[in-house]
Amino acid sequence: MRAFYSDQFVLPLPEGHRFPMAKYRLLRDRLALALPEVAMAVAGPASDGELALVHTPSYVQSVVQGTLSAAAQREIGFPWSEAMVERSRRSVGATVMAARAVLFGAEGVSANLAGGTHHAYADRGSGFCVFNDAAVAARLMQAEWARSHVHPLNVAIIDLDVHQGNGSAHIFANDKNVFTLSLHGARNFPFAKEASDLDVELPDGCDDDAYLHALDLALAELASRFTPNLVIYLAGADPHEGDRLGRLKLSFDGLEARDRRVFDWAWSQRVPLAFCMAGGYGHQIEDTVRVQVNTYRVAQAYARRWQNLAV
Repeated sequence: MRAFYSDQFVLPLPEGHRFPMAKYRLLRDRLALALPEVAMAVAGPASDGELALVHTPSYVQSVVQGTLSAAAQREIGFPWSEAMVERSRRSVGATVMAARAVLFGAEGVSANLAGGTHHAYADRGSGFCVFNDAAVAARLMQAEWARSHVHPLNVAIIDLDVHQGNGSAHIFANDKNVFTLSLHGARNFPFAKEASDLDVELPDGCDDDAYLHALDLALAELASRFTPNLVIYLAGADPHEGDRLGRLKLSFDGLEARDRRVFDWAWSQRVPLAFCMAGGYGHQIEDTVRVQVNTYRVAQAYARRWQNLAV
């Protein structure tokens, strides 16, 4: 399994900022020890043209040139810097590379060690999200697929971050070839929700059993309404009971069971899957990293199934 990282492009944040930037390097270090068979590579940057498949050219240029208004920058939640721009490009590029690896390569699963920036809209960023990596990857894969296929590429975005993927839902509201599924906290950010193709709102304190039952129903409905050629999975760690921003009560075992359900669902239909890590804000950063490493353990087992299929 291949995975793409961008943690060396560090976004400088002021002292006390609540975004846990260190988690990305910690994840890469932990994976190198725990799962050395995961082949990790530096992500390339998304170009202005690739970003413009989703984002308005004026927004892209405002980000690149640092001319966003103070209010727009506050909505993103990061101070502007050239490093912010580069890291945002690379985070998108990693999901693009993971999607390309599974759609056109020999692998059935690939990953971005960051990404999941689902709050970014076409014309603005929000909630620590500058550009929408899953949306750009979906649109770019649709374009590349069209070069050699008559029928359009169907992409399912399975968003299991604890916060609704509002930017993705809005971007693909009128695209019948992209299905957006979001399981999220009903009372959590964003407080004004968009309409995904399938939204499942969960109460504060939702535990393993209730969550997994809701996920089973959602995946069954997705299968009844849509046939994807590609899955992009946002494997947020923030539903964990130890998350500062999550408000749900999933255990480590519950989150691992969640991941198995998603990978098994994709495997049952032989649909290639690219995944990214999305949110994770544990009171203990080690808890977030542990959730994410467990996701990679599940993914690696799924990748072996694809390897055996190719033999």
